[in-house]
Amino acid sequence: MTDDLKYPVGKYQVQPFSQKQKEEWLLDIKFLPAELELAVQNLDEYQLQTPYREGGWTVHQLVHHIADSHMNAYMRFKLGLTEDNPNIKPYEQDEWAKLNDTKTLPINVSLTLLHALHQRLYATIKDLRDNEWERTVFHPEHKKKISLWELLGMYAWHGRHHVTHIKNLKERNNW
Repeated sequence: MTDDLKYPVGKYQVQPFSQKQKEEWLLDIKFLPAELELAVQNLDEYQLQTPYREGGWTVHQLVHHIADSHMNAYMRFKLGLTEDNPNIKPYEQDEWAKLNDTKTLPINVSLTLLHALHQRLYATIKDLRDNEWERTVFHPEHKKKISLWELLGMYAWHGRHHVTHIKNLKERNNW
């Protein structure tokens, strides 16, 4: 943990493959929906509309963003497991955060979605053979291959990153 409001768990760093790291990251994937739900439990509308940092998204936007991002993660894993180095579709996350669904839908819609989505994602990847983690997808925006191992780490980190944003905001504001 750091005092950095933007990266409270630090920036994502690729880790070498290990069984211990794999189990840790898989648990992060499995339990993210419950962790997120606990982090936002009992927040009122004012609190949900509070940015986690100056210039940052509101808690409401963060919850919907996590669902958007992890839907993309699920598709990226499925593509990577069924095609040889497929191109993945980048998306404009800041623009997605401004769309009507993010503005108008209550966060419980995305929380419910995340519970189901992470059950599917976890079931898809939990029993991969070690060599399957070496499969890749191609990110055209970054012009690079990304292994499924790296994707696992990125999305495990991503969930912890945003849950920590919310927890830190609550702590700073004594909520």
